[in-house]
Amino acid sequence: MIGVIIAKIRKERGWTQKELAEATGLSRSRIAAIEEGGHPGIKTMAMIADALGVEVKELYKKKK
Repeated sequence: MIGVIIAKIRKERGWTQKELAEATGLSRSRIAAIEEGGHPGIKTMAMIADALGVEVKELYKKKK
């Protein structure tokens, strides 16, 4: 679920997984794994949220 939300926000911004990876300092493969259902830690979630310009809690909201 979190991965779906991250992918949705990333795509809304017109970013590729590579661009999000560069903005976070994570690898593209790590971003892909998270978007495919991997379980990121709190620090990773904070890095992704910061790069996307949202609060961490936004990444946990249910998909509408």
